Amino acid sequence: MTDMPDRISTGNAQADEILNGGFPANSINLIMGQPGTGKTIFAQQLAFHNADDKHPILYLSTLSEPISKVVKYIQAFPFFDIDKIGSAIQYEDIGAELAKSGIDILVSRLKDALINTSPKIIIIDSFKPLHDLAKSVLEMRRMLFQLTGLLSACQTTVFLLGDYSADDEKVLPEFAIVDGIVQFMRSEQSTRDERFLRVRKLRGSGYREGAHGFSITSQGLDVYPRLVTPEIPENYVILQERTPSGVDGLDKVIGGGLWKGSSTLLTGATGTGKTTLALQFAIEGTRQGVRSLYVNFQENPAQLARSIQNLSWREGEETIESGLKLLYISPVEVQIDSVVVRLFRMIQEQDIGRVVIDSIGDLSMAASDPQRLHGYLYALVQHFAVKGITAMFVLQTGDLMSGFNMDFPMGRISYISDNIISLALNDDKEPSLELTCTKSRGTARDMTSRKFHIAKDGLHIT
Repeated sequence: MTDMPDRISTGNAQADEILNGGFPANSINLIMGQPGTGKTIFAQQLAFHNADDKHPILYLSTLSEPISKVVKYIQAFPFFDIDKIGSAIQYEDIGAELAKSGIDILVSRLKDALINTSPKIIIIDSFKPLHDLAKSVLEMRRMLFQLTGLLSACQTTVFLLGDYSADDEKVLPEFAIVDGIVQFMRSEQSTRDERFLRVRKLRGSGYREGAHGFSITSQGLDVYPRLVTPEIPENYVILQERTPSGVDGLDKVIGGGLWKGSSTLLTGATGTGKTTLALQFAIEGTRQGVRSLYVNFQENPAQLARSIQNLSWREGEETIESGLKLLYISPVEVQIDSVVVRLFRMIQEQDIGRVVIDSIGDLSMAASDPQRLHGYLYALVQHFAVKGITAMFVLQTGDLMSGFNMDFPMGRISYISDNIISLALNDDKEPSLELTCTKSRGTARDMTSRKFHIAKDGLHIT
């Protein structure tokens, strides 16, 4: 068994998680992506995170942005430290020299830097313009051969930034000689841009595959590692414990309560009481001494406050506010990757035992890739099962008079749910609300449609 190689942290815990701890030390890496995708911010955050007084970091600018402009805009981020400029981080603009003397000057400058200052990290921003300065393809390949031989013989980690496209990967020689490739991408949606990063190559190291969402914030890059299905621990046992739903009469219908660690899909049209039932479920968790998290995309905490106050009040009972956590995310700005990361952060930090997501339909509309959404939902259910978290997913059906439609685009979540509870309005001579448990794994359930009414203190099954 070989030892884990030393790692160069990106300065971002989530990006390091994707890279299995960071970039392998003394490697040559290419950071690719179109303009505006976040490459320079990523490189600068990495540089300031790793800067110390032992060995400097060398940041070379070629024919892209001048150093003064790079430093000007990077000052807005909290990771910027002016005391490190000129000492721990040394910026040099070699664009004029390259234009005058040709691309071979790069090898010469790096050789001098390695001898005189022995930099721990070298960042070249941008590397792709060197192709425009090369007199021939042969000259570019020869320079790359010399550059690779020089850098590989030294204790330094190199990052080559460039506005590369996927087509460039097939023809440009630097893609073959580098040890790691990280691609930054941007997808333009109608109301927002979605950004993703993908590790395309990382020699001698494992990494998390696939596209990982991220956003550019005032703090730098906020990265959302793609959720993957958890490994089942060796000591994993099925939880044989029932937990009350909090809804009067429902536990009898589903065989004595919900299994701990199970996931329930709650469906129904507008006005059938889905949010009320889901809130009762979350509030009941707090009464059982379990912290509950209610994730909502439509009603912000202020709008939910009245419903929570009515449902949580009982004579002589203390408030449940300390045990009920609310996470509101605007459906206009929602990105499924960020939702999952924020969700898991709160679960870990606050020891959450019950989760409600209201609703899956909002996630569906925000997801540009239906398969990606389905993969997230499946992984979520598996994580909840392993952690013993009892969950409820709310899904609104389209027609007020119709029940759950298996042809509905989000119908696939029914296959990964342990329970399905449907709420519907029966428009007979006397309209009435009805609840049906259409699925309950491992339970002898009652599939009879039961009438219910909604009172100030919640749903009551008659």
